[in-house]
Amino acid sequence: MNTPPLAGGAAGPDALRPLLGTVLDALRDGAEARGGPLPAGGPGRVAARLREATGPVLPETGRGPHEALHALVRALAEGAADPADPHCAAHLHCPPLALAAAADLAAAALNPSMDSWDQAPAASALEARTARELAALVYPYGPDGPAHPYGPDTSPPPYDPDDAPLPYDPEDSPHSYGPGSSPSTRQPHTSGTPHHLKKLTHPYRPATPTLPGRTHEDDQPDALVTTGGTESNQLGLLLAREHARTRYTEPLRVVCGANAHHSVHRAAWLLGLPEPLTLPTPDGTLDPLTLHTALTDLRHPGSPGAPTVPVLVCATAGTTDTGAIDPLPALADLTRAHGARLHVDAAYGGPLLFSATHRHLLDGLHRAHTVTLDLHKLGWQPVAAGLLAVPRAADLAPLTHRAAYLNADDDTEAGLPDLLGRSLRTTRRPDILKMAVTLQALGRTGLADLVDRTLAAARTFAGLIDDHPAFELHSHPTLSTVLFRPTGADDTTVATIRRRLLHQGRAVLGRAATPTGLWLKATLLNPHTTTDDLASLLKLVEGHTPR
Repeated sequence: MNTPPLAGGAAGPDALRPLLGTVLDALRDGAEARGGPLPAGGPGRVAARLREATGPVLPETGRGPHEALHALVRALAEGAADPADPHCAAHLHCPPLALAAAADLAAAALNPSMDSWDQAPAASALEARTARELAALVYPYGPDGPAHPYGPDTSPPPYDPDDAPLPYDPEDSPHSYGPGSSPSTRQPHTSGTPHHLKKLTHPYRPATPTLPGRTHEDDQPDALVTTGGTESNQLGLLLAREHARTRYTEPLRVVCGANAHHSVHRAAWLLGLPEPLTLPTPDGTLDPLTLHTALTDLRHPGSPGAPTVPVLVCATAGTTDTGAIDPLPALADLTRAHGARLHVDAAYGGPLLFSATHRHLLDGLHRAHTVTLDLHKLGWQPVAAGLLAVPRAADLAPLTHRAAYLNADDDTEAGLPDLLGRSLRTTRRPDILKMAVTLQALGRTGLADLVDRTLAAARTFAGLIDDHPAFELHSHPTLSTVLFRPTGADDTTVATIRRRLLHQGRAVLGRAATPTGLWLKATLLNPHTTTDDLASLLKLVEGHTPR
């Protein structure tokens, strides 16, 4: 029996080429056989067809590479929910760009492991460079830079030491904050280019001063590559817990809105923290006055001698249900005034930073201590492509860990990069490659165009719903999520429509429970979606509505 060829080395591409032809043929055959956004028949039928098409998992004698590849890839494609189909619009699950998928092939063939430099020499350097550039989009200055919003069509303003104090420690800001005194009453710039923007010389960030006792690199923005929003949120809570542990006797309290992603609660549980204080969000976003009241009760307890409690506020820039964005400038003002930390889950909304048209929706993001990003949503990357951004690389120090075979002290002192503290995982893929290829291939303007097209499609769909007498629109979209339902439909009817479309393989729509009941959810992430696609989706829903 011949030894199967390897994917790497100089001979690897020649071994891969015929196999890739088989894979691509199988992908096409499976998609054509499916004929829609997902297979018809429901879970039982899909599982049965998969068993029939693929045969035993571990046969006594193998069937050979081409037959195995074609059978399994075709079966998987035929049974897939395909986010590239314009009628597949249920989740924050994007159709990946072809160039990003191609880059992922290179990552798989080279197979670097990102836990030590000797396993990933170039990949680790690429990750460091790309992560810093992406973090600089979030933090053009430190976590407490100028609080005035960006102009509607400008880059971030430059660092100005008169306007922006050096990154602060929350314990240095114990002043009180009351309703009506918020600096968020500042008015945004509405026309022209503000004079402070004319000094900008770097498209991403200005130079910032180096704090005593740190290297210049320690005080620059940085980001960790993660598997997505869930891991990034967990890391954000972990860094906040470790920050609090060195300063307080009381455990960290997490405060979030009812609109927060479920991973915030799961992260608190995993980290042994108290159950998060969840504030009501009847309008879909975290209300500053509600937060002010909660922080006053937590941070400044009325009983004499009561210990001060460390608090992390988790805000959301792009909720899962509606795409709503919390009022970040006001929340940043409040957290600083109360001496709390701020984490922003921008897994969905973060890529608006690429867009000159829409980035103003993220005003105040740079004032967070940690920010979750996720490019396998509005970034068109294959899973996984998450990041956690911080304003200073030194903020990641709590993740430092030693394992003699990976990052021995003398190796680090000799100049080998220490990668182990850049993740809670040991072995991990070079997911940065597909992101870096996409950034270089499209540039900021190319990515902005994809973002703008996608958000425009959501506005178009909302308009079609608004104009249709048989449907009602929940609200006009902030990002690319649109909630709608047949006029007067109850929760049972909405759920039934969704399941009928799924069972018949005609459309994949999500569901969102709100204070006004259950709604169908269209999460539009396909920049190729046309008005005709959206009109036909609405017609499908109308045709599957019980009479």
